[in-house]
This record gives sequence, structure tokens and C-alpha cells, in this order.
Amino acid sequence: MPRRVSRQDLIAPMFWYPASALLLAAALALGGRAVAQEVTADAVARGAYLFTAADCASCHTDTKNAGAPLGGGRALKTAFGTFFTPNISPDRQHGIGTWSDGQFIKAFRKGVSPDGRDYYPAFPYTSFTGMTDRDLLDLKAYLFSQPPVPTANKPHDLNFPYSIRWALMPWKILYFREGPFMGDPSRPMEWNRGAYLVKAIGHCGECHSPRNSLGAIEKTRRLAGVWNGPDGQSAPNITQHPDALGKWSTGDIEGLLKDGITPDGDFVGSGMADVVANTAKLDDADRHAIAVFLKALPAKDPTPKPAAAAR
Repeated sequence: MPRRVSRQDLIAPMFWYPASALLLAAALALGGRAVAQEVTADAVARGAYLFTAADCASCHTDTKNAGAPLGGGRALKTAFGTFFTPNISPDRQHGIGTWSDGQFIKAFRKGVSPDGRDYYPAFPYTSFTGMTDRDLLDLKAYLFSQPPVPTANKPHDLNFPYSIRWALMPWKILYFREGPFMGDPSRPMEWNRGAYLVKAIGHCGECHSPRNSLGAIEKTRRLAGVWNGPDGQSAPNITQHPDALGKWSTGDIEGLLKDGITPDGDFVGSGMADVVANTAKLDDADRHAIAVFLKALPAKDPTPKPAAAAR
């Protein structure tokens, strides 16, 4: 059975400090349970790094309508209707300013709001569930250090029957598996770090994977690309198929994550341009870890275009 990779293994090297190690050891001694931690400048800095790696600003800022950072309101058009991203600023009325550490972790780990409602998986808790408690608390520390935005959340505009929120309970039973990322001890540490970044923090599979009629990722086609993602955008196959990343080197992948340029000289666009604006800010070791993980993925045939798009 694979062991659980330690939190020390998963923290970016540039943010590892002796004092943090003591705090982490205490958490591990308690069986990995979330413990109250002092909000320090180091925690905020680590949270800022995680915020960048997760591309949170792109979704939770309505840039198109000059919305305030973290104020939410961005419309995400999908086959199920339109989702409006929520306010994640520390505003106490409209944002997350009243959330406790436990409520924050529960939202990301279980997909449940402080008032007990199940979240739609447009909030990718299906990936974020893999984040460690420590990383989640650091992310919360960063968000709570930002200016509050007094912008009310917009209700989702979903098609029937997706508008029936109680249906999320059986959906979770069928498709959601809760729990922190499990590492593979047979793999090198850089592979495990890359897997954690891709699967959990970066939640790459949420955009690069096709979904079934109920909105769940098709497991056998994870990362095989989509032609009809959110806002009608496509996301390419990022497995080792010859027509995907199969002919790319780890250096090619690292280069794209840093400057947005493909090996043949094209620039990424659409949503990936926003992603690259953030991966460019990661440290070299993390970009390399992502590349190592992607190069180890088995090849999958690209997701076929829908009949209408293939004409």
C-alpha cells in the first residue's frame, strides 16, 4: 500500500523554515489533524505561493467587468448552466471573513459550506481535497491578509435538474473521493511533488479532462483534453500521446510553464495564458516537478471532437 507522503515532502523548498518544521511535527504527532496555528508572515507568504499555484485570482475576480480582486462574480458558462464564482475576500458579510480554520478545511476537503450546503464541483474541491491541512491553513492566512471586498455573491443560473442542490449528495457518493494526496514511495520525490501540484493544488484535470452527462470527470480519460470546457474553451491533451506531449522534453514543458511558448514557437492563449501568468511565478524546482510528473503519464488518445465541432 502506498504511504502518505509527509507534509515536509510537499512543502515548496523555498518556504521551508525551522520554526515551520516544529509546527508541522506537532501536527503530525496529532495524526495529521488540523491544529490552530499562529498566523505568521511566513504562513502568509506560503499561502501567497499556493494562491498563485492554484490560479485562484483568475476565477474569483470578475476582470471582464472590472471587479475587485477576490470579489467573485465571474461567469463560467458550462453545459449545465452558468456558475458565478463567489467572493473569497475576508469580507465578513459577503466573503469568507467569518470562516474558522475548520470550516475552511471542510470546504476544500469535503466540498461543504459552513452552513452545511454541498458545493457544486465547479468549485474544484474534488481536486483540492488532496491538499494538506497545513497548505490549506496557509492559503487561508493569505486570503485573510487581503482587503475585504463588499460585493454580494450572484446566484448560479443552472439548467434543470442541475439546479437541484440536494442532488449533489448522491453525486458525491458516486463520484467524489475525499482525502489528502497519497504519494507513491516507489517514485522519486520530484514526481510526488509534481503529482501533488498537478492533481491537487493546480487541479489541472478539472479543465483538461472530459466529463460525463452528470459533470463528473471521466476517469479513464483524465487529462486527455476537452473541446467543450467552461466558456466553450478547449484544453489540450497533456498525456504522453505522440500528438500531445509525447514528443516534448521536460525542458519543453518547463519552458511553456515559464514563458507560455510551445516547442514550435506558438504562444498559449485563452485560459491557459492566465495559468502561465501564475506558473511563471513558481520556483524552478516546482515547474520541473510538474514536467517530471507529466512526462511519466501514460499516453491517452485525444478526446474526440463532438460531431458538430468536427464538421
